[in-house]
Amino acid sequence: MVAIRGTGVSSGIALGKLIYYKRKENTPNEKFALDSASELAKWKNASEKAKKQLAVLADRTRREVGDEAAELFETHQLMIDDLDYTERIASLIVENKKSAVTAVEIAGKEFSEMFVAMDDDYMKARSVDVIDISHRITDILCDNQSIFDLKGEQSIIVADDLTPSETVQLDKSLVIGFVLSEGNANSHTAILARTLGIPAIIGANTEWKDEYEGRQIMIDGSVGYIVIDPDDTTKEYLLKKQQEEKAVRTMLEKLKGCSDITLDGKEIKVYANITHPADIDAVIANDARGIGLFRSEFLYLESDDYPTEETQFEAYKYVVQRMNGQRVIIRTLDIGADKKIDYFGLENEVNPALGMRALRLCLSRPEIFKTQLRALYRASAYGKLSIMLPLVTSLWEVQEVKRMCDGVKKSLQKDMLPYDEHLEIGIMIETPAAVMIAPDLAKEVSFFSIGTNDLLQYTVALDRQSTAALDRFQDNKHPALLKMIKMTVDAAHDAGIWAGICGEIAADSSMTEVFLKMGVDELSVSPRAVLPVRNIVRQTVVEK
Repeated sequence: MVAIRGTGVSSGIALGKLIYYKRKENTPNEKFALDSASELAKWKNASEKAKKQLAVLADRTRREVGDEAAELFETHQLMIDDLDYTERIASLIVENKKSAVTAVEIAGKEFSEMFVAMDDDYMKARSVDVIDISHRITDILCDNQSIFDLKGEQSIIVADDLTPSETVQLDKSLVIGFVLSEGNANSHTAILARTLGIPAIIGANTEWKDEYEGRQIMIDGSVGYIVIDPDDTTKEYLLKKQQEEKAVRTMLEKLKGCSDITLDGKEIKVYANITHPADIDAVIANDARGIGLFRSEFLYLESDDYPTEETQFEAYKYVVQRMNGQRVIIRTLDIGADKKIDYFGLENEVNPALGMRALRLCLSRPEIFKTQLRALYRASAYGKLSIMLPLVTSLWEVQEVKRMCDGVKKSLQKDMLPYDEHLEIGIMIETPAAVMIAPDLAKEVSFFSIGTNDLLQYTVALDRQSTAALDRFQDNKHPALLKMIKMTVDAAHDAGIWAGICGEIAADSSMTEVFLKMGVDELSVSPRAVLPVRNIVRQTVVEK
């Protein structure tokens, strides 16, 4: 028996035959192209063929998996025509005399590395999408096919990585799980695995010997546990756990439509966090009562220039309408620190986490902020939209935003554009300064949402992006953090407003009862965590 550890990204237990996924390497005959015009034509023809393949794949995926997964491949079609990407390929062919295959490979690697360097998890995960479209184009140029034969048996795939298009084309009746040496928990490959209900593990970076292929392999996608040739005791334990998990999933499905009320009658708002409008399908599928955090910066991170008011309005309107009257809390632009965008032209800072970011950037660039505020107010006419301000540290910041909102409302009235006159403004509590002046801030806003990730960072003086060497100093349940959560909740209630938590700890099932007893009114978690949190809420007694 061989035991291996990785990181689970899609829960579930699977037992099958180990099959290696082998992708042919694209090896062009020449490193340098002699005829640039010919290579340009080859690349353009391959790109057009790739877009046609993706259109077929999107249609198939929509039928078999759903709209959210299908939209991924429609996005891939657009990525093939991305101006920066195509200009780089053309430059490599014309100016550097590279072959079409080499140029696409170089550009794909460069753009992938650019995304990996970003700290926003959503954008970092897009690195695989760039590799996916680049592989597709080079495969067409080289007339390559991947070597893959399941031989009609239920199998668990082992590979360095899988692109989203490779994942969705797997035979779901035979592929019952996969293990990747690399990968990202927020990648579309991981998301697809969760959507398809396939147990999946990433980060299993070990020596995968040729002799393992064809042998029995068992994986536990919830904890990242992998066993080759499991003994009877291990197999019995994992199969029993599999039955227990199926029973839990069946029970959780029954919670859809149920209220988020404790045993002693306290109603809790169990909301979902999203990064992109495409995430809305997962929110609805998991029956969240609203959206507690919509990270609006995706519009800026995915654009080559400042997104227009109309572009933002359409994105916000789409989400608000899809939520059908349920609350949608949209956080205003949170750029800076680890989320850098070239066209913002931000100066390099010694410690960007303490510099020009989030609300500071918005107040320093009012023309950008007003565009977003107009789009938000316009979208509020189509549902229950609330605005949330990040990284507040002073009372005057909130008052300045409210003054700007008054100006925006007047401009919309002048333009005869509708908006919700009762739109609520809340703030994120993610600095010790905000905690200490929470009683004053509570008089200015309609709600608090505690961003525990940043609040912990600024409290214990430990960068949230710190290296593994500092892991033992990172305590997500630090007593100081818990005391500040309690202080914030008390200040909110004294002022007659509600307070929630939208940091990662909100989904920690071991803390749910603790938060409810503190008086927390809302927990905003990933869509997948909504039903598990609801289950705990419904079993909790707050008052004793």
